[in-house]
Amino acid sequence: MSKIKPSKGAPYARILGVGGYRPTRVVPNEVILEKIDSSDEWIRSRSGIETRHWANDEETVAAMSIEASGKAIADAGISAEQIGGVIVSTVSHFKQTPAVATEIADKLGTRKAAAFDISAGCAGFGYGLTLAKGMIVEGSAEYVLVIGVERLSDLTDLEDRATAFLFGDGAGAVVVGPSDVPHIGPTVWGSEGDKSETIKQTVAWNEFRLGDVTQLPLDSEGNVKFPAITQEGQAVFRWAVFEMAKVAQQALDAAGISPDDLDVFIPHQANERIIDSMVKTLKLPEHVTVARDVRTTGNTSAASIPLAMERLLATGEAKSGDTALVIGFGAGLVYAATVVTLP
Repeated sequence: MSKIKPSKGAPYARILGVGGYRPTRVVPNEVILEKIDSSDEWIRSRSGIETRHWANDEETVAAMSIEASGKAIADAGISAEQIGGVIVSTVSHFKQTPAVATEIADKLGTRKAAAFDISAGCAGFGYGLTLAKGMIVEGSAEYVLVIGVERLSDLTDLEDRATAFLFGDGAGAVVVGPSDVPHIGPTVWGSEGDKSETIKQTVAWNEFRLGDVTQLPLDSEGNVKFPAITQEGQAVFRWAVFEMAKVAQQALDAAGISPDDLDVFIPHQANERIIDSMVKTLKLPEHVTVARDVRTTGNTSAASIPLAMERLLATGEAKSGDTALVIGFGAGLVYAATVVTLP
């Protein structure tokens, strides 16, 4: 017989508030075309992207997160002091330690909230949401802040024709809290590490620091390139289109609903062609609102789902209480999908 007292938390959890922050600088495709041989038509037809936001020196990972989080906390109708956990998903915070979550938790005014970063690429929001749900049901926190934030402009090779046009910056945040009924479904998540080379950083930090310049990639002027994100576009596209539609369907099945029961579909904003293919494969009805934030925000990795969610609610394309399928997928390769009720 165990001597350990059982944990006591809420029976379920739900998203109570959402907030987003997009950097002030809007970057059209014409700026990207200054360094790659392409065209605005090609970029739009291949990705759907028309513009993206790039952060300035003041719009740091922490600063953007704090702005988005403040909006989410206000939207949830609680105070920062009630936040018991801060989870930040990012791949673009350049300090190995400490976690940027600790700085955010402090500057928001939480009372020594548990705070940590996770690295799960474009699936990071789904991972964070699942962890937050577990913390609330387990009883270790009443309210948890989940943040997806990226400054991918810092990790973009502007001379790489395959990726230069894809990435943007921004932060999205949600407050997760207790609920008497289920508003976050079971998570279908996983990884396929055998495909990890399809999306990766070009050079490891230690190799960049110590490496022989003759072994490192150079730009058009002969300078050593800063490490950047690279990908095998066709391989990633095929994986996302064929495998992630299956994961999305599994999440619907796990939640006990059908596509007809959905009001909103919020996939990771990687590429509009991928989104269109998933909509077709899932046979989503016409009444389902589909997030297409990628057109003006680009691929913001971990921030893309909460940013898209925030915009749909702000524009009235989605409303509080709608049932939404969310799915993130990316570097690792990792993925996470679940069904949620919108705040």
